[in-house]
Amino acid sequence: MAKGLYHQLRQLWKKPDKESLREKMVSWRKNGVFARVENPTRLDRARSLGYKAKKGYVIIRVKIRRGGHKRPRPNKGRRSKRLHARKNLKMSYRWIAEQRVERKFKNLVVLNSYLLGKDGKHYFYEVICVDPQRPEIKKDPKMRWITKPQNQKRTMKGLTSSAKKSRGLRNKHPTTKVRPSVRAGKRRGK
Repeated sequence: MAKGLYHQLRQLWKKPDKESLREKMVSWRKNGVFARVENPTRLDRARSLGYKAKKGYVIIRVKIRRGGHKRPRPNKGRRSKRLHARKNLKMSYRWIAEQRVERKFKNLVVLNSYLLGKDGKHYFYEVICVDPQRPEIKKDPKMRWITKPQNQKRTMKGLTSSAKKSRGLRNKHPTTKVRPSVRAGKRRGK
């Protein structure tokens, strides 16, 4: 039984050719932090996350530095925190990449993102963005929701898929303290 194109692409990306991916990453490393891409590198992943090949959809490749997030050292006084150099953020690298794209491209709204690869220094992501001012997006009944004002700056509000995963909102359980937020749970004394 013959499988479709997107299935074949998904199988190829499960075990990509290391040499060709390395060559791509070398060229990506030479580019800037943000690079607008005409066509998505992983077409199957982009389509499954909502990308359509029409006006109003923009793909941006982002380069994020890998490594621990350093804690600033205090200048004086005895601190127990002085010994801790590493500071582990609750935010994933993917969420950070989406936020940086949203800050850089103020006229676009982030829809979703996916990982391309990583080398010794960087993570590479492609972020799917939508221009809410385009008439093609306003007329599309499936994408009209993103033009509403409450859906602007989705990554800053923690409403994208990677943000919800980092916030622990994937599992719904009555005893979890993450809903509506961790701070709200602490305020309520739970």
